[in-house]
Formats: sequence, structure tokens, C-alpha cells
Amino acid sequence: MKRRAFVTGLAAASVAGCGKTGEQPSAASSDTRSFNWKMVTTWPPGFPGLGTGASDLGAMIESASGGRIKVQVYGAGELVPAFEVFDAVSRGTAQIGHGAGYYWKGKAEAAQLFSATPFGMNAQERNAWMFYGDGENLWREVYEPFNLYPVAAGNTGVQMGGWFNKEINSLEDLQSLKMRIPGLGGEVLKRAGGTPVNLPGGEIFTALQTGSIDATEWVGPYNDLAFGLHQAAKYYYYPGWHEPGTCLELIFNKDALDELPDDLRAIALMACRTANENMLAEFTARNQRALMTLVNEHGVELRKFPDDVLGRLKELSREVLQDIVDRDPVARKVYASQRAFQEQVERWHDVSEFAYYQARRL
Repeated sequence: MKRRAFVTGLAAASVAGCGKTGEQPSAASSDTRSFNWKMVTTWPPGFPGLGTGASDLGAMIESASGGRIKVQVYGAGELVPAFEVFDAVSRGTAQIGHGAGYYWKGKAEAAQLFSATPFGMNAQERNAWMFYGDGENLWREVYEPFNLYPVAAGNTGVQMGGWFNKEINSLEDLQSLKMRIPGLGGEVLKRAGGTPVNLPGGEIFTALQTGSIDATEWVGPYNDLAFGLHQAAKYYYYPGWHEPGTCLELIFNKDALDELPDDLRAIALMACRTANENMLAEFTARNQRALMTLVNEHGVELRKFPDDVLGRLKELSREVLQDIVDRDPVARKVYASQRAFQEQVERWHDVSEFAYYQARRL
């Protein structure tokens, strides 16, 4: 409840005075219509961080709009299955959906580039690209043929590398490994000799426990502890090379968004901006405490991927990305924008964030 009150207050403040650069806050509209919206999500109902983040966003929109937009939130499977969120919003079954772009690569291959890129930008860099680079415009160009309008609505930060029932000492240990890992990371695993499996969150624990999969990644300690993944696997590896700053999205049915008067549209969009920042803050605050619980109370063995394994995964990531951009001109344009932005921001971070981390450890 404290979190909900906090984020609702932030949303109201954002709507009042924190529009995107160059925009003026929208004046109150004489259009007093009310709207009843459904939000479908890819997350289990009430799941900490991801599911609650979606629910809080729905409550934020409703509260900041003075109840003029009422949002009923449905977890995965309650209205539509997790991986049908994109289609449900596209055709208007629901007005908004909460998920991640890499689930929709079968619809548009470039979509997965807007969630996470292996060895790509972290949360801070990705947000900068979205809001002050080409990110948002490219994203909307990719989703426009589906009558969708995507907005950043959460970020997990750097994720963990995953749960394994055997040690990973070399690239050979990934061969023949059946692992739940979506998006581009799954394609890299496949190239390394493993078998990627795409499962919604609610099915991961059972699949790992029964041996249907040999390993899994999910998010990080906060979410992984909530799923009880430590009960099904022994080794917990880092870093999350495949998801260094995963952007979660709210997708609007474009017709529904366009129907809103200007003030309600501004409220809905700025609530997403607030939710985007709040989720990263929550994961940053809770992950280390959850990791200590996993290690100290449950005996989880925390391991770092060997440098040579990470080096080879980076090489394979480049190959996978090159193949995608070679066959998909839209993905080529998106990835070129990401690479150019990452290269320039990395130079700044070398003398700012990275240099400070090193100095702090002296």
C-alpha cells in the first residue's frame, strides 16, 4: 500500500509538471467522459515486481485520472494466455497490455531489440536512448502496423545469468542444455549448442523441478526467490549477459489511446514514465536482500560465469545480431541506432560511472 501511494503521488506530480522535453503539460479538458479499460499481462497474477508493477501502474492511471480511466488488470491466463497479450491488445480485446518485446519476435523480429540486447545497454543507457535518442520513435514505427503504441513501463536492471543444476566451467557445459531463455539470449544459447525453451513465468518452476528443462533464467534474486527456484536448482550464475537492462513495455491499442482526450492521454503516458523509474528503484532496493536470503538461508551457490565463457557468448551474440540485421531491414535500422548510442554513452561512462565504481572500491 505504501508503494501504491508513493507511485500514485509521483504520477500526479509528473502529469502536473514533468512532460517530455519540449512538451507543455496538458490543460484540463472539457471532455469529461469516463473509460473502462482492461490490462492483460504476461506475468502471474500478483507476482512481486513484475505483476505488482503492472497492477500499480493500472492503479496509478486510475487514481491520477480521478477515476475517469478505470483499469481492470488481468494476470497471465486470467483473460488471455501470457503469450497472447500482443494479439489481444492489437485486436482490441484489451486496451492495454504489459509485457516484454522479446515475446513478440514472431510478430516483428525487431521487437525483441526493444526489451534487451545481449551485451547491450543497461537500464540507464536504454532509458536515455528511448527518451533522448531514436528509441521511442523507432519502437512506434515497428509496432504501428499492429495498431499498437508502445511505451517503456519498467526496467529490471541487469538480470542474473540463471539457475543450473551443474557447474558451468566451459562453453561445452552449455551444449545439449535445455534452458528456458527467451529472445536473443535464446538464439545465442542455440548457437552455443544448447536448446532454448520459451516458457511463461508461471510454468518455469514446474518445468525445472520435473526436469523438462535443465536450467532457467528468470529475472533476479527478488523475483527468483518469490518463484522458489532455489528449490529446483543449486547453482546461481551471474551476470545476466543476455539481459543487461530489460525494458518492460505497456502497449496501448492505438484506437483506444487516440480516443482519450488530451489530458487523459498525458496522464496515461506519464504514469508509464513514473512506473518505468519506480520498477528499477524497487529491484535495486530488493535484489541484494533477496540474494542474501538465497545464499545464507537456502545454501544457494553463487557463481560467476568464467571469463572465457562470457567472451565466447559475446562473440556468438554478435553473430546472432548480424544475422538478424542482414535479413531484416527494420531490425538493421534499430540495431544501428542502438550501437551508435551505446558507443557514445560508453565513452562518457568510462570517465563517470565506471571510473567512479573503481574509485569507490579503492
